[in-house]
Amino acid sequence: MSPRLHLQIDERSGVPVYRQMMDQFKYYVAGGTLRPGDQIPSIRELAAALAVNPTTVVKAYTELEREGVIEKRHGKGAFVSAQAPALTSAEQGDALRRSAKLLAVEATQMQVPTPKVINVVREELGALSNDKATDETPVKFAVVSGGR
Repeated sequence: MSPRLHLQIDERSGVPVYRQMMDQFKYYVAGGTLRPGDQIPSIRELAAALAVNPTTVVKAYTELEREGVIEKRHGKGAFVSAQAPALTSAEQGDALRRSAKLLAVEATQMQVPTPKVINVVREELGALSNDKATDETPVKFAVVSGGR
């Protein structure tokens, strides 16, 4: 199975919640954290964990299935598809650069010194690596609300 996954929803981002969920699942799949055959949470489970309407999760899962990222198995749940696309190294770099740019813009707007930004990123990376699970551990989801 896969390590712990952190789903972060930011209601103030302007991006619909279902789209935020989709993007994060797609990155986990494309980056190899979620592998073909891994089961993802049920609609009810994820809706409760994220405190969102189950219809929002249904919409995200339906779109992920349409894009070939997941497949639903009647009575068994949703699983990562064997045909799920993988990110190239260049695509990973592009995705990281987009996120870094957003962080850089926010830090600049708040006039946060560069060393502090770097320390915060290191701390967050450290916290995530401390949460890593072994391959025998089932997928666990942590919900992080945005807009702190």
